[in-house]
This record gives sequence, C-alpha cells and structure tokens, in this order.
Amino acid sequence: MRNSNQKITTCFMFNGKAEEAMNFYASVFDQSEINSVFRHEDGTVLHATFTLKGQTFMAIDNSNKQEHPFTPAMSLFVTCDTEEEINRVFEQLSQGGKVLMPLAAYPFSEKFGWVEDKYGVSWQLNLAKS
Repeated sequence: MRNSNQKITTCFMFNGKAEEAMNFYASVFDQSEINSVFRHEDGTVLHATFTLKGQTFMAIDNSNKQEHPFTPAMSLFVTCDTEEEINRVFEQLSQGGKVLMPLAAYPFSEKFGWVEDKYGVSWQLNLAKS
C-alpha cells in the first residue's frame, strides 16, 4: 500500500503511545496498515512506518522523557470519499479527544469537521465534492 513516490513523510513523536496510536489509526481509516516497527530494548518504538488511506507516515516514541505535545497549528487534512466515512472517522477520532469544529456544512465545504484525537493529533476531515 505504500506510496513509493512520496518524497516527504510526516513523522509523529508520541510520548510512549506510538504503537497504540498507529494501531488505532489503522483501525479508523480504510486502506491502512502497519508496515514496520522497530523497538528499543524497553519495548517503546524506535522507528515505525504505517499507511493510512495509501499515505505513509512514520512514528517514534519520545526517548528523552520530555513531553512534546502536538498542537492544532499542524493538522492532517483528510478527504473522505463518502458521508458514511466522514461520519465514522469523525466519531472515532473524537472519542477521548475534543471537537475543534463540529461536523457540519461550512462556506468552504459541504461537510467538514476538525478534531483533536486522544493522542493530541489534530485532524481536519472534509467530504469530497460529489
């Protein structure tokens, strides 16, 4: 499923939850899988790759023990193919997180929502124009 032509890959640094987060995201999005996971001796993620909707991402666990939170200033913009998909993905990503913009019609989109998930990652979800 990997996009071999992709030249820039987003890398997430989680505070001990990289593998949990990757598994969660792979369960939320279609065309998704965990590609590889390399671990430190303590079991945390040294380096991993995963694919969501055909797009490859990387993940690591923070090894310096300092908290580095995610911020909505950087978010992932996802174009959903169907209304069922955007409703399902919005619901799943919202659980344990917070809604930044409710799922609704806006002047720039027929259906759009913005959520911060339980790991602090920000997602903008947009329904593809029909």
